[in-house]
Amino acid sequence: MSEVLVIGHRNPDTDAICSAICYAEFKRLTGMPGAVAARCGDTNDRIDFVLKTFGVPAPRFVSDVSPKVRDVMQTEVLSVTPETTAAEALGLMDSHNVRILPVLDAQQRCLGLLSLFKLSKFLFPVTNRLMDSRRVLSSLPNLARTLGGQLLVGPEEDREEDLVLMIGAMGLESFAQRLENYDRNQLAVVVGDRWDIQNLAIREGVRVLIVTGGLDVETKTLDAARRNRVSLIASPHDTATTSSLCRAAVAIRHMLNQEFLTLREDAPLSEVKAEATASGFAAFPVTDAEGRTVGVLSKTDFLKPVLRKLILVDHNELSQAVLGAEEVEILEILDHHRIGSLTTQQPILFRNEPVGSTSTIVADCFFRHGVEMTKPIAGLLLAGLVSDTLNLTSPTTTPRDADVLARLEQIAQINAREFTDQLFASGSLLTLKPAPQAITTDCKEYRENRAVFSVAQIEELGFTQFWQRKDELLCALERYRSEHKYVFSALMVTDVVGQCSLLLVAGAKEFVERVDYPAVEPGVFEMRDVVSRKKQLLPYLTHCLQRMKTHG
Repeated sequence: MSEVLVIGHRNPDTDAICSAICYAEFKRLTGMPGAVAARCGDTNDRIDFVLKTFGVPAPRFVSDVSPKVRDVMQTEVLSVTPETTAAEALGLMDSHNVRILPVLDAQQRCLGLLSLFKLSKFLFPVTNRLMDSRRVLSSLPNLARTLGGQLLVGPEEDREEDLVLMIGAMGLESFAQRLENYDRNQLAVVVGDRWDIQNLAIREGVRVLIVTGGLDVETKTLDAARRNRVSLIASPHDTATTSSLCRAAVAIRHMLNQEFLTLREDAPLSEVKAEATASGFAAFPVTDAEGRTVGVLSKTDFLKPVLRKLILVDHNELSQAVLGAEEVEILEILDHHRIGSLTTQQPILFRNEPVGSTSTIVADCFFRHGVEMTKPIAGLLLAGLVSDTLNLTSPTTTPRDADVLARLEQIAQINAREFTDQLFASGSLLTLKPAPQAITTDCKEYRENRAVFSVAQIEELGFTQFWQRKDELLCALERYRSEHKYVFSALMVTDVVGQCSLLLVAGAKEFVERVDYPAVEPGVFEMRDVVSRKKQLLPYLTHCLQRMKTHG
């Protein structure tokens, strides 16, 4: 199932958080079970107050939505240990139709890769190395287990031995002559019901006798094997099958490829794709931060579509969106700001309305479609609405905002005016936050033609705290502008009681000179009756930008 993140802008305000939570709930109730509320920035004291008041957890924090390795990797890791036998590994590959297996230790760390090619090369050597086809590198318990047989005589120890395979399918005299050519301590003799061959092999003290065909081994043969310290294995298969299986009893640590490329699960696909596809490897172990193997990525996995999708609320510009938004599918946008330059690959639902808050639009979705709204949802929407419209006193307020607010008050059973007073008294950025954090808590980046700039807003009850911290705010604003190479950075500090603002501007001299509001101090301007960043300040600043370019 696709995960759909309903998410606001990078420095979310109350309206962005509340509209994301409530619109995700609306989408789930109307047939989109994968809708999840998210945020790409920290909450603040006022947002925390709202969430606590209505008993709702903060949306999931997502800093980057660009496709990651974890989004397309195979999460069910089919693996083997270094001591897995070749037969067991081949069975695993065959039953799951895979050609490569990661070899993991007890801590799930990758030691290498086992490929079907490397297995076949080991098990079926070329003609100029025919002796290798008779080599059996295994412990006796592994050998018996691979054959599906029984170790009837011999120690049950996992000591690996380097054995030479000999088939007892000749006359007794010929077999005796061949024995003279080999070290008896390395011989593994495979024979059927040839009692004479069995007895000679035991008398000569071969390392292990493998009796094939599922035949019963006589008690006297077992006793003779014990006396001569010859291990004896009973195989249920015929001689030919048994012989071929013996080679597959080898532990795969002898044939794993220790040269491989690992990928981190949180690595962006765009960053690793070129290196991975250009490499000679067909598969890549995927690790977590602790180095544990948590997935496997094949080259074909790069072709998989990423199931994560986005619904943007309270913004429509990529410069304000969560990182990576341009790399995933955007399904919808709900906003009440100016339309930016965002483009999409396909048509989408884009609901942009000239109202005071995105929460107004989300509430209207509930009302218009007859979807039942719970008290917590109504409370959150009320909080978002009064926060963005300063309880209907902002110039962005419309009659629709007032109508929606009245309905929300009834459902949530909350008095909007009293709640607004509590909301703005719940946290002062200028009291609680250091200057660099205060100026970026509700900050948005904008693009006007080729000019990039930022505009932040802080809402306070009066200007007392501002005047105490004016100098450090101006310094922080200039540093922020310089770090991001903006044409200018503006900060509007709004007195929600007095319904006026002070504007701080850091930028090029030729731009600051275009600001013609009364300057109360260098870089600080008085803006009476200006409280809206969207409807009042932003159009004015873009006008100043145009004047600077015209007269530049």
